[in-house]
Amino acid sequence: MNAFARTLVLAAAGAVFLSASRAWAADLAKIGAPAPEFSATDIHGQTRRLSEFKGKYVVLEWHNQGCPFVKKHYNSGNMQRLQKELTGEGVTWLTVISSAPGKQGYVTADEETKYLAEKQASPTDVLLDPDGALGRLYGAKTTPHMFVINDSGVLVYAGAIDDKPSTDLGDVDGAKNYVRAAYEEAKQGKPVSVSVTAPYGCSVKYKD
Repeated sequence: MNAFARTLVLAAAGAVFLSASRAWAADLAKIGAPAPEFSATDIHGQTRRLSEFKGKYVVLEWHNQGCPFVKKHYNSGNMQRLQKELTGEGVTWLTVISSAPGKQGYVTADEETKYLAEKQASPTDVLLDPDGALGRLYGAKTTPHMFVINDSGVLVYAGAIDDKPSTDLGDVDGAKNYVRAAYEEAKQGKPVSVSVTAPYGCSVKYKD
């Protein structure tokens, strides 16, 4: 194959990849658009759907017990405090575990139930996503990766939990909590001033 033909082949391959990438991206959750519907099995073996929570604010939290960044927020009690605060105001908090079997963060329902008790965590529910379908639908990249959906079903925030991308427990105090801020602004009928941030943490351990 001569250089010209090889260039054409590479260009065609690149076009196909770009087209596929755009098509995949088009399916992802977008700020200002209705949050994609989903169904997933929870730790009680029940199927939960986003549509169940119509008319409520919903927080999605991507989780991995073994991730140092997740440990920062759970060992400090920061994540639990936020869960308790928001669910106390009627928010639905769904913790999502997209780690595949055999990878860091994968847990059984019993293991997660024990973890919740040990950490005194209080999400509304925990969704098990071992095939990664829900994670990929929302474009979840890290643990934690946070999403806030308003009471009209519109995604209003996606990104980091706060502005201190470290594993240092000491950074929790004084950090700007983007999730709380997004919820409070949306609840007051204001535009969310910071609606997208770069998530930080461990990569989601998706199925290969």
